[in-house]
Amino acid sequence: MDLREALADPRARLGLGAAGLLATAGAVHRDRVGAAEARTFRAVNGLPDALYPPAWVVMQLGAFGAVPAAAAAAWRAGDRELAGRLLLGGTGAWALAKLVKQVVRRPRPADLLPGIRGRGRDAAGLGYLSGHAAVAVALGAAALPRLGPAARALTLTAIPLVGLTRLYVGAHLPLDIAGGAALGLAANAAVDLALARPAGESVRASGISRMPDGAPVRILES
Repeated sequence: MDLREALADPRARLGLGAAGLLATAGAVHRDRVGAAEARTFRAVNGLPDALYPPAWVVMQLGAFGAVPAAAAAAWRAGDRELAGRLLLGGTGAWALAKLVKQVVRRPRPADLLPGIRGRGRDAAGLGYLSGHAAVAVALGAAALPRLGPAARALTLTAIPLVGLTRLYVGAHLPLDIAGGAALGLAANAAVDLALARPAGESVRASGISRMPDGAPVRILES
């Protein structure tokens, strides 16, 4: 079994997401940033200002507004099941990100590092973890099984770019992004597990018969 086959199992995704969340939460500090994390942040944050307009567009794919937008698009396309999964997973990831922020309480990069370059509106609140990364991964993981090759490649490219844009605008540090991605994966897996049909319920209606007294009976087949 390769990695892709393993990740098709929501239990594996839930375990991987939970492990990533615990690992990154344990690695962050409220009063300092590690040297490697700081270097990675500055490499992205120091990119040219001319990249801001396209970066802002990509960044919206992880905003909370992307959740109802993606769900509405799936609904209009006739995939109501996917619409529900997008709505549940995206909203859950966004809400859980708010909760984790209050537990870990890591500040934003501007409060931990000197000389950062902030772009756009100043990010409020706490840094770890990134809600944008969480939402982007939750939505992407839900949509990927329904997409064709071209759309799948585009989605797999967009998801990490959302995280990089948050470094670029100075809103998050790398471990914030990694933690958000792990939370998004766990949220998607939790929705899949919650909505999974028990093995014994994979039946469908095949026709109508009648009892001797004339009462209709639906015939089911596995």
